[in-house]
Amino acid sequence: MKAIILLGAPGAGKGTLAEGVRAATDYIHVSTGDMLRAAVKAGTPTGLEAKSYMEKGELVPDDVILRIVGERLKQGTADDKYMFDGFPRTPEQARALDETLADLGAAVNQVFLLDVPTPVIVSRLSGRRICRNCGAVYHLVNIPPKVAGVCDQCGGTDLYQRPDDSEETVLNRLEVYQRQTASLIDFYEKKGLLVHINAGTTPQEATAEMLGKLA
Repeated sequence: MKAIILLGAPGAGKGTLAEGVRAATDYIHVSTGDMLRAAVKAGTPTGLEAKSYMEKGELVPDDVILRIVGERLKQGTADDKYMFDGFPRTPEQARALDETLADLGAAVNQVFLLDVPTPVIVSRLSGRRICRNCGAVYHLVNIPPKVAGVCDQCGGTDLYQRPDDSEETVLNRLEVYQRQTASLIDFYEKKGLLVHINAGTTPQEATAEMLGKLA
């Protein structure tokens, strides 16, 4: 069993890159959110425990998340390869994941850090626009409407920016990310597992670079 991890700021393209790697390899894309929802839906003991926190609007504790991850991995085989997207988020979670994998005779093999210049991330996230009439999503640079300010789908002219996508909010999210993950990046760097990927390029180029660096 092998495991790799994708780390990157909001807007770095973790989901897109993970999908590209999954399509080109036999890695299984692991989403802790999907695992959590599946465990709740299945009514497993751990899922029911997680549900009790979710119903109260509380964060599901690390130990519950790790149990759900462990239960999912135990369903696989010794030949499976897993790709974690955006998890773990802290050194504490990373150590717990190491223990969970060790119990299965596995370990984290590589940790890919998606490097993207701040101006590129700001452009990616702050360029999003949504049609207030029909909900169609555009991007001023990547997916602009055919006619500026006019929705391709319904002809509406009210294309707005969500508060979460404003430049000020994006910069704040990046600051929080950097503050929260600096110690995690350092943790994996000291273990010699960190691999840098230039994700400020196109999704195709970033995917090709990561595939070339997969051990």
